[in-house]
Amino acid sequence: MTSLTYRDAGVDIVAGDDLVDRIKPMAKKTMRPEVLGGIGGFGALFELSKKYREPVLVSGTDGVGTKLKLAFQLGRHDTVGQDLVAMSVNDILVQGAEPLFFLDYFACGRLDVDTAADVVKGIARGCELAGCALIGGETAEMPGMYPEGEYDLAGFAVGAVEKSGIIDGSRIAAGDVVLGLASSGAHSNGYSLIRKIMELTGPDLDADLDGRPLRDVVLEPTRIYVKPLLEVLQSMPGAVKGMAHITGGGLTENIPRILASGLTARIEASSWPMPALFRWLKEAGNVADQEMYRVFNCGIGMVVVVAPEDAEAVSARLEQAGEQVFRIGRIEPREPGAPQTVVS
Repeated sequence: MTSLTYRDAGVDIVAGDDLVDRIKPMAKKTMRPEVLGGIGGFGALFELSKKYREPVLVSGTDGVGTKLKLAFQLGRHDTVGQDLVAMSVNDILVQGAEPLFFLDYFACGRLDVDTAADVVKGIARGCELAGCALIGGETAEMPGMYPEGEYDLAGFAVGAVEKSGIIDGSRIAAGDVVLGLASSGAHSNGYSLIRKIMELTGPDLDADLDGRPLRDVVLEPTRIYVKPLLEVLQSMPGAVKGMAHITGGGLTENIPRILASGLTARIEASSWPMPALFRWLKEAGNVADQEMYRVFNCGIGMVVVVAPEDAEAVSARLEQAGEQVFRIGRIEPREPGAPQTVVS
């Protein structure tokens, strides 16, 4: 019998080593002073900064979802890594946490080093935007588990917040203002519906959509809000009462997660322009208004709740940091049986 190798079974150890060599300079750009050691150990070491008096660790994990299917279809792999980072760091940010480090999990049937390197390039870019270290991860080559040319991604972020600075929405009250920060697109949510609409309509992917090809618009990576919002939290302590990352469930199901049972967020749809992508999805898929707001962010990727007297100053600081900010609604007492978020 011929002597078999791991490569004969479909696992290429040399390719894995080549990928690690490609990843190291990307990860190096994301390092923070608290990182001990480097890529390649059995575990990643991170020393918690002495600047925290009562540190609370906040963790989050997520994936990219079926947006990956479009990446496979379009042969574009350099943006989904940023999506992966964004979904976790934006989630822990809403509790006031500074993202400290990130780990990724890349799984495939057969390792294509160029494709995997493109993915990690996007992950490193996302970590730079979030100010967190790409401290480690796992690349799993599992023959027979995935179709040829496909892979899956998962990400894990850990951050820290002072115990006294945790933001949980408990201070939100009737009369507060709801600010909306513009999204960069569909982010990483609603892509099963997006793909269904594309399947049924067969759009020209090179068609112009507000000055850009549809193929670029639909894969635009998720916006990372970490640095601008952390600056506001540090420079205006107490001004932000609550934040909601608008992910799966859209506006109508994410905002209630930070509201007490007796409160409702009334959102005015006319207070911000719906981006061209969502207008196209609504028309091409004949999607009802409320379904749009339940599935997609519709142009608002992050919601920030503040007192009326702080709304102007918070908006100004965020705009100075490059965010597009809209005053999209207000907090009201909730009538019995009424939904906790109403978009009208």
